[in-house]
Amino acid sequence: MADPAPQPHLFVVLGATGNLMQRKLLPVLYSLSARGQWPKGSLVVGVARRALDDAGFRELAASSLRVAKVGPNETIGAFCESVLSYHRLEGESQASFEGLRNHLEQLEHAHNLPGNRILYLALPLDAFTPTLEGIGQAALNHGPGWTRVVLEKPFGRDLASAQALNQLLGRYFQESQIFRIDHYLGKETVQNLLVFRFANMFVESVWNREHIEQVEITVAEQIGVEDRAEYYETAGALRDMIQNHVTQLLTLVAMEPPATREADSIRNEKVKVLQSAVPIRPEDVVRGQYTAGASGGRGVPGYRQEPGIPPNSVTETFVALRLKLDNWRWKNVPFFLRTGKRLPAKSTNVIVTFKAPPVSIFQTEQAYEVNPDRITILVQPQEGFELAFEVKVPGREPRAQTHRMKFHYADVFGPLPDGYETLLVDVMLGDPTHFVRADEVEASWRLYAPILEHPPPLVFYPAGSEGPPEAHRLAEEWGHRWYAD
Repeated sequence: MADPAPQPHLFVVLGATGNLMQRKLLPVLYSLSARGQWPKGSLVVGVARRALDDAGFRELAASSLRVAKVGPNETIGAFCESVLSYHRLEGESQASFEGLRNHLEQLEHAHNLPGNRILYLALPLDAFTPTLEGIGQAALNHGPGWTRVVLEKPFGRDLASAQALNQLLGRYFQESQIFRIDHYLGKETVQNLLVFRFANMFVESVWNREHIEQVEITVAEQIGVEDRAEYYETAGALRDMIQNHVTQLLTLVAMEPPATREADSIRNEKVKVLQSAVPIRPEDVVRGQYTAGASGGRGVPGYRQEPGIPPNSVTETFVALRLKLDNWRWKNVPFFLRTGKRLPAKSTNVIVTFKAPPVSIFQTEQAYEVNPDRITILVQPQEGFELAFEVKVPGREPRAQTHRMKFHYADVFGPLPDGYETLLVDVMLGDPTHFVRADEVEASWRLYAPILEHPPPLVFYPAGSEGPPEAHRLAEEWGHRWYAD
């Protein structure tokens, strides 16, 4: 059966002259068009306060696409000319948003469109409230066809602000209209977790406390704060990575089998994971900040020496924590989560370590150093799965060696689409499966509230290192260790 085709619509980007639109959304929209996944007749309407007309916006977009090297100049020019238009929003008043509504209606009439609209808020968090209120007051929350609103993380800064944002969204939109986008959920490996777990009996039969020793999730970044100093100083690693990306991986690894493939059936099980988490204590967390060091063969400054960062900043660039889930499947299985900047390499993976055999015939053979079996879920930069298990080295000597059986997506299917491409098509189709629901957002903030309210003191680690050595304490105190390699 052929995949469903998205319906023609207006893709309205509020904040269209900003960084997100220029560096991420525009290349993705161009790619969808080049791959034939852009609905015929649909338009992208850029909305911002900059004094531009259609021609100026198209030139700005074309310049960004040329820098991104997404295609030949003539194809870029044709895309911008046929798909992009612009509307200047001159303030946050109701009249300004009513002007936007009138502009959209004129475009729909001129291009014979059915009135379907996607409102993409490519905006900082503090702009969400006035923008949503303007949308609601101008009746842009509904139209002749369907209307959907897309929000980028962060979905609040803590539990109270997340609840306030959800209440505001609920005032003007139904939950079915709201798409909270987390690009990790668009990655093929992440989406394949459901298939890997629930379509393979040999996996699901051992995916529990009887067979699994521990689970660790690592999101490592080699870069520093780069040009995000203003945002990062008010966010830190916990808000920027743990509360969203890392937690999404946690819920998909730990969830129970959903009753159906329906979106809410899957999202219900993700919420249950968070609800079962044992409260996190200060001693379960290590917060770190990078100091001067070396990365990629060159010297780099410490976080406090980065442009725009206060010299006495206490914002964390590294977080490691441990938690347990108080449910039947995972009782007493530790989950170790960590993320950090200025680590040796960029990587995201989940390592599931299995228990050792209860009795081993090799225990008296010192030459046999048997490692536990492990499944590694590779999210980036490589995407796929690896199974590490023990084999005997040929010869008379009793020696064991760890062997890796590998499945890498690129080796089988070639280059994968950007996660944003997958998710934007889902928005166009109205499929919320891979988007975050309101109660999941609040459950996640509720889990990390104790750390935000009473943050442990900072420890320090040199740029280019594996992170603060104190992070190893979290695993060692529970009789475990990190296996990430």
